[in-house]
Amino acid sequence: MMGRTGPLQWGDVVQLTGPKQRMYTIVLTEGKQFGTQHGAVPHAELVGLEDGSLVTVGEAGYLAIRPLLHDYVMSMPRGAAIIYPKDASHIVGFADIHPDLTVVEAGVGSGALSLWLLRALHGTGRLVSFERREEFRDVAEANVTGFFGERPANWETVLGDLADELDQHVPDGGADRVLLDMLAPWECVDATARALRPGGLVLCYVATVTQLSRTVEAIRADGRFTAPKSTETLVRGWHVEGLAVRPDHRMVAHTGFLMTARRVADGVELPSFRRRAAKADFAEADIEAWTPGALGDRVPSDKRARRARRDAQRQADAIAAGGRDAAAEPSAAGPDAAGAPID
Repeated sequence: MMGRTGPLQWGDVVQLTGPKQRMYTIVLTEGKQFGTQHGAVPHAELVGLEDGSLVTVGEAGYLAIRPLLHDYVMSMPRGAAIIYPKDASHIVGFADIHPDLTVVEAGVGSGALSLWLLRALHGTGRLVSFERREEFRDVAEANVTGFFGERPANWETVLGDLADELDQHVPDGGADRVLLDMLAPWECVDATARALRPGGLVLCYVATVTQLSRTVEAIRADGRFTAPKSTETLVRGWHVEGLAVRPDHRMVAHTGFLMTARRVADGVELPSFRRRAAKADFAEADIEAWTPGALGDRVPSDKRARRARRDAQRQADAIAAGGRDAAAEPSAAGPDAAGAPID
């Protein structure tokens, strides 16, 4: 269970970092061991150690420490691409997510953004997450349950399309925030405007400039929102060693654009919104072009999605069992993981 402090316990999620900064994520489980090419160490030898201790695997030293939320997100099983911590933290900030809000998100993907939102809501308010694909919803539910140790009581997942089903779960004017992470958020502008209370906020996360342009124009044309604001978040690491101080050679650069707008009161007409996009701006013929492949996104195969669902559920079960289920062991996953632990 995440959020624990003190000595490591059975059922804890632990991140092991080796000599070459390779990271592995395991759940401390009775009867299991962690192994690499350097050797192996039983999980039992980690139980009782202080958080941030050094353990020896063969002849190599590994730092054993409970992962932070962004560490967990980057290594958890995923069926769909995740929203990176650099974007998620800005979403929480720009959307001003705080306790007691009613927040709507679509789609849920692998649950990365849901984790940040639930952490910010702190067990209060309500988060309603829409997802079209059942296997992605299952992965997200397992990842979120694994992080918190149980399914949050203020979290509701809906299998379906937000544009068609939002009013069945959130009454008109009942939402404080609507966050859209989807291929065509402009299709949900009307439903979003009806769901948001006056003063509420819509935030769209899109990958390409064409998506951003069409979304902004749809928000402007609707007339129930303030002028949209669009940003991109770039975080560049630095190499600092003595006098050798320079930018890192590698970075996660463009991931997506964030667009925000506020809901105005009914009947309010903002003069700056009188300009509408010309009909030729977005020809009807390009509707079929809005697919993941056309936008450069890799579509996860059904096999990969099923594997991610199994891995996420296995990890959640191991955490919930407090390390008593010797058959449960998560796989190291994500760009920061170098491999999987062995029995």
